[in-house]
Amino acid sequence: MGDNMKWKVLLENETGVEIVKMDEIIEKAFLVTILHQKIKFFGEVSVVIVRNDEMQEINNTHRGKNTTTDVLSFPQYEPQEIVNIPSDDYIVLGDIVLNIEKVQEQADEYSHSITREIGFLVVHSTLHLLGYDHETGHKDENEMFFIQEEILTQMGITRGAV
Repeated sequence: MGDNMKWKVLLENETGVEIVKMDEIIEKAFLVTILHQKIKFFGEVSVVIVRNDEMQEINNTHRGKNTTTDVLSFPQYEPQEIVNIPSDDYIVLGDIVLNIEKVQEQADEYSHSITREIGFLVVHSTLHLLGYDHETGHKDENEMFFIQEEILTQMGITRGAV
């Protein structure tokens, strides 16, 4: 994958839950998103796997929402800063917190694989780290969801994937 080696995915699983190839799915989803978006700089991203209770605490602390959620993204840069990062810079892009219990629950709810759910959430979060935000309208929600599907299809992870 050539230039992808310039990226490090620092993964920390705090749950004890092991899902087959989870590390590979997370890394691939992140790297394919970076490639798709033609990012020229390089660096690292942190991905932390947690359970419902810890995610609820993080969501409450950082967003004032006392509920659990599936994934949270903590970008280190504002959207306007991302476009101005020089190609030879090594940066810490941000943090992704993934709730493994929600992953399993949503995979069942949407009748698709855990691979699809992990892939979707990592792609979604990576796009947030790169400046997309469907909640504020910074970049159009439809554009973000179109790009997500394009990346997942490129990865071979379609809605019907098992």
